[in-house]
Amino acid sequence: MKKVVLGSLLIALVSSTGAFAQSGAATGAATGAVGGAIVGGPAGAAVGATVGAVAGGISDETRPRFRTYVSGQKHGSYRYESEVRVGADLPSSGVTYYEVPREYGVTKYRYTVVNDRTVLVDPGTHRIIEVID
Repeated sequence: MKKVVLGSLLIALVSSTGAFAQSGAATGAATGAVGGAIVGGPAGAAVGATVGAVAGGISDETRPRFRTYVSGQKHGSYRYESEVRVGADLPSSGVTYYEVPREYGVTKYRYTVVNDRTVLVDPGTHRIIEVID
């Protein structure tokens, strides 16, 4: 019975992440919930969602200020042939990644501008973790 409930929870969480893909907190919450569910079942999912939301990316409250900050930096836009979306892998060369100022609460990730859209990127994998619109 636990496997059925856990499997259903994972399917629901994974399928719902597309609707929240543009929000850092929502993406982090969904990812954390899935990880927590795998380790600790439904209780782990609740804890994982909370932790994931905190570490997910630019918060909804600071997003407008961050957009203003990035536009003021006047960085050139990298032209990317594929869809700019969460989970897309950017090339390891040819793209310039910039540090996110501490005031936005994200120190693990870098940002760049791709097809005129600001994105947060995991510097180790070059994977887009958040699209800032």
